[in-house]
Amino acid sequence: MEQITVGLTGNPNCGKSCVFNSLTGAKQHVGNYPGVTVEKVEGWCEHKGYRIRIVDLPGTYSISAHSMDEKVARDFVLSDECDVIVNVIDSNNFERNLFLTTQLFELNKPLVAALNMYDVATKNGLEYDKEKIGTFLNGTAVSTVGNKGEGIKELLDAVVYEHNCRREFDNRINYGSDIEERLERLTCLISKEVTAGDEKKARYHALQLLQMDCDINEFGENAAEVAQEAISELNRMYGDNPHILMAEKRYGFISGLFEQTVRKTVEIRHDASDAIDKILLNRVLGLPIFFGMMYLVFKLTFWLGDPVMTVIENGFDLLKGFVNSAWPAGAEGPLQSLIVDGIIGGVGGVVVFLPNIIFLFLAIAVLEDSGYMARAAFLMDRIMKKIGLHGQSFIPMLIGFGCTVPAIMGTRILNERRSRLTTIMILPLISCGARLPIYALIIPAFFPKHLHGFMMWSMYVIGILLAIILAKVLRKTLFKGKNTVMLMELPPYRVPTLRSVFTHMWQKSWLYLKKAGTLILAISIILWAMTSYPKLPEEQTAGMVPKQAQAAELKHTAAGRIATTIEPATKLMGFDYKIGTALLGAFAAKEVFVAQMGIVNSLGDAGAESKPLREKLKEQYTPLQGFCIMLFCLISTPCVATVAICRKETQSWAFAMGQFIGLTVLAFVITAAVYQMGILIT
Repeated sequence: MEQITVGLTGNPNCGKSCVFNSLTGAKQHVGNYPGVTVEKVEGWCEHKGYRIRIVDLPGTYSISAHSMDEKVARDFVLSDECDVIVNVIDSNNFERNLFLTTQLFELNKPLVAALNMYDVATKNGLEYDKEKIGTFLNGTAVSTVGNKGEGIKELLDAVVYEHNCRREFDNRINYGSDIEERLERLTCLISKEVTAGDEKKARYHALQLLQMDCDINEFGENAAEVAQEAISELNRMYGDNPHILMAEKRYGFISGLFEQTVRKTVEIRHDASDAIDKILLNRVLGLPIFFGMMYLVFKLTFWLGDPVMTVIENGFDLLKGFVNSAWPAGAEGPLQSLIVDGIIGGVGGVVVFLPNIIFLFLAIAVLEDSGYMARAAFLMDRIMKKIGLHGQSFIPMLIGFGCTVPAIMGTRILNERRSRLTTIMILPLISCGARLPIYALIIPAFFPKHLHGFMMWSMYVIGILLAIILAKVLRKTLFKGKNTVMLMELPPYRVPTLRSVFTHMWQKSWLYLKKAGTLILAISIILWAMTSYPKLPEEQTAGMVPKQAQAAELKHTAAGRIATTIEPATKLMGFDYKIGTALLGAFAAKEVFVAQMGIVNSLGDAGAESKPLREKLKEQYTPLQGFCIMLFCLISTPCVATVAICRKETQSWAFAMGQFIGLTVLAFVITAAVYQMGILIT
């Protein structure tokens, strides 16, 4: 079956993800582009005898390669790998979206314009001459409603048609005689020395050079010299850089296309989004509404998740009991302990919180797809400006609620390096999904039911407040400098589709399950071994009551010895050697703390009545100690994956290790202070 590779492009908030999901359904996978850490999402479908591979490129306003996302999008659509470009356009913001379209037009490749959210545009009184738009762009234009799956068949028809029709491409915008004269000179030189006579490709490279979209020396010394001379001449003639002059010509092309292809049947009125924004973006009410909404999310997470979590917890307890009862009498030993304590106790202790993970990600997916999360970033802009950042920095922070690794990767939307580094350094303070199992374990164990939502909300708020304070300090010290102006787009409110919401929820929940079945399973086995060996000789536990013997045996193991060594420090925070051993595992992945607490509290349970982990913790520790556990896990050193991505994105081990050590020290100081003050008060 012949394959067609499609590059799916578009501005942020144009509905590209909905189109992608409608095209590919569940046939998707996520990776990284070769050589960079920008997320690569691709999927496939079959249509008219073709296997169509669809690569969802990062949302971008241009392909000028001023950011990593723009460079990735440009490099892919330019490559021979990309057969057809599908440009998703927000029909309600048609004219503004066309700037990217003009750049894609000049690539001289098969192009399909997908006029998305067409139903809303029609309601707003906009009519498009799709045939004429296709003629303008030397391609095909179709209408789509991505969140409803409308127009998807027509879009695939257009992809197959553009792939097969073998158009003659000579797409160019006339930039005026002065610019065209210099473009021609550069094109001839590059065609001769670089592109082996391919004048169309040579013209595109000449455009890059005049717009300063690439290294001036990328196409050789002769081209660099001619380009620099042309730039200087145009600067002297017009008093502006060529890229500004060329942008003006593009907007002229856009204006003509818009005037000839779009008709307004009624005067566009302020829609429901404007009315809603008057309340949700109100200077007084906006932030309280946002924090109230997040509190409601956490309240619902516990309310819906607790009953399911109890069923799963009881299921794992039954599984433990079944394994213990089915094990041959007299054959108890390391293998039984590994299965019951290491695997079931460790991995089961993490999997049990899957309902909370699912409901939290479900709620966040609804807020994102409805358009509200973009408003949250806009609302936070006022606060972020006061600490030297802007609302765009809050977008990676929102991503950080899921996982810190993609959140750090998401800082590429920030063009100013100091802002980007500051955001990277504070992101681990945002409560990621890996911390949720810790909160879900501790909160029900120590706090009454009516406070569950509030305690969860408070942990997230504490993290955000600490991140804001730390950002202020960093911008005043290590990363001094002026901040850039924020440009943010607020998409119209939409009713989220079940398909889109459940796709986002399932992707994140599946990653959590996958992590539990691979990384956490491996770490649980290692930690089981560290908490089981070396064995304490039996004669040394003779005469001890079971609990004393169990404590002595645990302290004698490798993990116990480490925890005992650091116990003088951890005691200041209210932690004993058991918590200390669990914190060792949390360095690898935060969820492992729960797994390890399950292991150390399961050791010696064989043959005894098993209790849920939360009940065991309630018997051993106080609510103050429980709160301090959550506080330390919130602030302390990020997981190994976060350290690795921090090193990769900052290109510096100093930043990565500074983050690792600095946050751990900060966590110790704050947690110890809270515990000591708590003891004095109580």
